[in-house]
Amino acid sequence: MPDTEPQHAVIDFLRRPGILGPGTPELVETHASIVFLSGDRAFKLKRAVRYSYLDYGTPDKRRAACEAELFINRRFAPDLYREVLAIHRAPDGTLRLDGEGEAVDWLLVMRRFAADAQLDHLAARQGLSSALLDMLADRIVEAHEQAPTRPAQGGHAGIARARAITVDNLRPEAGHGFAAEMVEAWIAQSCAALRDHAALLEQRRHAGKVRACHGDLHLRNICVLDGVPTLFDAIEFDPDLASTDILYDLAFLLMDLADRGLHSEGNQIFNRYLDRTRDDGGLAALPLFLSLRAAIRAQVTAATARRTGQDALLQDARAYLSLALDLLRPREPRLVAIGGLSGTGKSRLAARLAPRLAPPPGARLLRSDMLRKRMARCPPEQPLPATAYTPEARAAIYAALADTARLCLEAGSTVVADAAFLGAEERAAMEATARQAGRRFEGLWLEAPPDVLVERVAARRGDASDATPAVVRAQLAAAIRPPPGWRVFDSGGDADALAEAALAWLARDAG
Repeated sequence: MPDTEPQHAVIDFLRRPGILGPGTPELVETHASIVFLSGDRAFKLKRAVRYSYLDYGTPDKRRAACEAELFINRRFAPDLYREVLAIHRAPDGTLRLDGEGEAVDWLLVMRRFAADAQLDHLAARQGLSSALLDMLADRIVEAHEQAPTRPAQGGHAGIARARAITVDNLRPEAGHGFAAEMVEAWIAQSCAALRDHAALLEQRRHAGKVRACHGDLHLRNICVLDGVPTLFDAIEFDPDLASTDILYDLAFLLMDLADRGLHSEGNQIFNRYLDRTRDDGGLAALPLFLSLRAAIRAQVTAATARRTGQDALLQDARAYLSLALDLLRPREPRLVAIGGLSGTGKSRLAARLAPRLAPPPGARLLRSDMLRKRMARCPPEQPLPATAYTPEARAAIYAALADTARLCLEAGSTVVADAAFLGAEERAAMEATARQAGRRFEGLWLEAPPDVLVERVAARRGDASDATPAVVRAQLAAAIRPPPGWRVFDSGGDADALAEAALAWLARDAG
């Protein structure tokens, strides 16, 4: 939408050398703000614009937005957000950052960080390490746990409002930025999904799953600050939009990773988050959440293309809308169990299969070692005493594994269960779980030479498994045979080749 009042003089003033610091500032522009980068600081100017979901049309509204952004984002990044600064018009008509006169605009002052510290830049150069992804997932979990609950907001009405705003902004693009049939298809399918999950959304609202969230949690709004993943630029212009389901908040990041083809990275964050929060009960709504996030990005990108005249952005907008439709496409979930002795590479294979077995963010990965540590309320890398491995303790772990798998399957998510499955009763329980949920079961059994098993286990560092070479030797002495009906794979060689072979076998009935 066009500017509601002239802001050119303010922008020209801020661009002058020496006003914000030595030299001429660099500019970073979005559909709602202009950020001036100078020295060790960043100065954000709210654009004088109005959208259906945002109003910065007057200086007073921009001041309120700057002050709200300062207050809200200090929850996420206290070292990043500094102050709100007024731009005055002096009695002689000149603009100044200090002194007396009418305040004509406002700046949010932030600590500057290198552009390549933003996660979108890191993602572009394949810099999202596994350790960084775990830290990021943990930071999001902490932010959600610390956020105030909002029981009077969110739920079905909150998601319905976010969808309605998106529909209002998508429809004018039909025939211009988007094909009209694609827009209407998404509108119809998202309406049906919202109706189907209305009860679940309300149940989650009553259960405290609606909180004062970040609201705009994609890669560009996360940076690495002093070695720590840091969330910033949370929604300040509409508290109702940010007061939402925690899985809807996470969904923006998962969708962003999927759009970039970073499926393994998205699956790792998805599973780490659920391992920490135990929030598998909301999985049924996740496709709707992901699709809505993609549609929002589609309409925002189209609006930016129209404002800037960058036709190339329209291709991005169309890709987002295609993704939004694909995320709502029904899939048939299944339960894939991966078993074998310690050291056969079960977890390594599971981590490669999970991102590729289902629509983004991939399959729910349930690892018995992680579940054991979670139930013991200790970090994954902390070794457990022998009492955690009694027959009774093992039975409890496998029962919990089956219960969680059933919950995920019933929610429509594919499950990869990673455990030894050395006992016939443990394997039977998993097959029964799939059968009771009405889902297909696939059993994969891994084998490797004894010396390879011992070498792999001995080399482990910082892993959730407590297996030792002595455990491997005891398992080998038991002479456990591959279970009937499970597909046996030699896991002694290349991990990627094994993953491709397993995927080919799992896809044997496709088409």
